[in-house]
Amino acid sequence: MNSNIEEIVSKHDKELGGVIAMLEEIQLQYRYLPEDALKTVALKTGRSLVEIYGVATFYKYFSLKPRGEHLISVCLGTACHVRQGPIIAEEFEDLLGIQAGETTLNKEFSLETVNCLGACARGPIVVVDGHYFSNVRKAQVSQIIKKTREGLNSSDVRKDQRIFAIKLRCPHCNHSLLDPNYLIEDHPSVRLTISFGRKHGWFRLSSLYGSYSTRSEYEIPIGTIAHFFCPHCHTELVASSPCPTCNAPMVPMYIYGGGLVQICSRMGCKSHMMDLANSICINCKNRQTCKLIKPESTVWFCEEYE
Repeated sequence: MNSNIEEIVSKHDKELGGVIAMLEEIQLQYRYLPEDALKTVALKTGRSLVEIYGVATFYKYFSLKPRGEHLISVCLGTACHVRQGPIIAEEFEDLLGIQAGETTLNKEFSLETVNCLGACARGPIVVVDGHYFSNVRKAQVSQIIKKTREGLNSSDVRKDQRIFAIKLRCPHCNHSLLDPNYLIEDHPSVRLTISFGRKHGWFRLSSLYGSYSTRSEYEIPIGTIAHFFCPHCHTELVASSPCPTCNAPMVPMYIYGGGLVQICSRMGCKSHMMDLANSICINCKNRQTCKLIKPESTVWFCEEYE
């Protein structure tokens, strides 16, 4: 373990806030912060072990105990509490057979309660492995556990009718954001530039609306709020309204033919929003006088075009 920890320390040692970055990467690998790893961080950075422990215990994100494969966080802040947040937490405890702060014997799930997740208007909020579930009801808890076991990122884009291809352009310079030379799920990817901490590099996401597949030059820790830029005019893409789920800035992109897509800038949050109020039928170019080809997709086509 020590050689691996030393590599992590060396990679982040010159960064502003480097200790936090070190601890984030260690936790990503081990799902908690082992005592030996903290001692190595202290030794290699020249900081006291007390200081390293202070950072590790100050941030709720970090854990000094082994966590399960999946982390479930239930918000019990004031807004979520009055909307039956404690009932949601109790249902998770009953179904998983553990109390908040514990991990299942098979190391599959860890359960915790938190004071606030920054999305009070959408409470009760539950976060599973960085995926936000809003307005959760008791009856949904078993489904959240089931979806987690199946894989929250898994979907068959060929069978899921809610997933469809869109063409996006920069809202500032009007340049296409599609990269036909870099495919994700057999479609041209959406090319952006991303910045977080002291990292600055390329970022690509699927052009299939409803898919969450991404690629990045750097590994981005879950929960990180990143800055997104157009790769052509280099203007930062920031929407006027925050994410309705986690309150992070949204990233806007225009749809060819009219309309707007916004994605959340927080890694792990799955908020995608589409506004087609001023969109045009992609076949006959008229305003929305044609029918919806799929009610759940909000994509417009002419009656004869299917």
